[in-house]
Amino acid sequence: MKITISKENYLKAIAEADSEGEAVIAATLARWLHVSAPAVTMATRRLKRDGLIEVDANGHITLTAEGRGIAGRVLHRHHLIERMLVEIFGMEWYKVHDEAERLEHAVSADFERLLDQKLGPGKACPHGNLAELVTPDQRRRRGWRTLDKVKPGSHVKVVSVYERDRQLLEYLDELSIQPGKRLEVLGHNYDDTASLRVDGAPVQLGRAAASKVWVE
Repeated sequence: MKITISKENYLKAIAEADSEGEAVIAATLARWLHVSAPAVTMATRRLKRDGLIEVDANGHITLTAEGRGIAGRVLHRHHLIERMLVEIFGMEWYKVHDEAERLEHAVSADFERLLDQKLGPGKACPHGNLAELVTPDQRRRRGWRTLDKVKPGSHVKVVSVYERDRQLLEYLDELSIQPGKRLEVLGHNYDDTASLRVDGAPVQLGRAAASKVWVE
């Protein structure tokens, strides 16, 4: 069985969407991958034929053990590339996801092994995420909360942000909100914004953006 870039992209998208707590159906993949419904239908048919996914009677898509293995390897390469770009080359943290999306399919097993040795295991990427995907429930069990759910008066540290939205990452960077940053939640406002204090300065952040920032 040949594992193409397209197959890797679909398997990774299934794993990522599931980790974000989404019900993975054909429409989910069309939205995540910016492809048409017929394209998803053809791709999932091939993935099911190859034993990489299962589709139940309601159209919910899950990875088989082999599919999870392939998705995990792509995610690991993506993670290493993000870390390499920041830790070795000093690229801005909000740019590296897009670069890793382009490079993740070109990394050989030998280069992946060298990156593992150079960067070391168990460290988070510049967005605060580990190579192994975790669900929202798993994050909450760690004591993490999204910023929109934090009580006023709380002092928190940003641990992870949603990395698949370049505009969001650039916006958070402008506000100096990124993993490792400590901030104070001053209040939640009627206009669906949160009032924060970051580096001693007042900052307003909308609920949609705040819901993509995990803190402890």
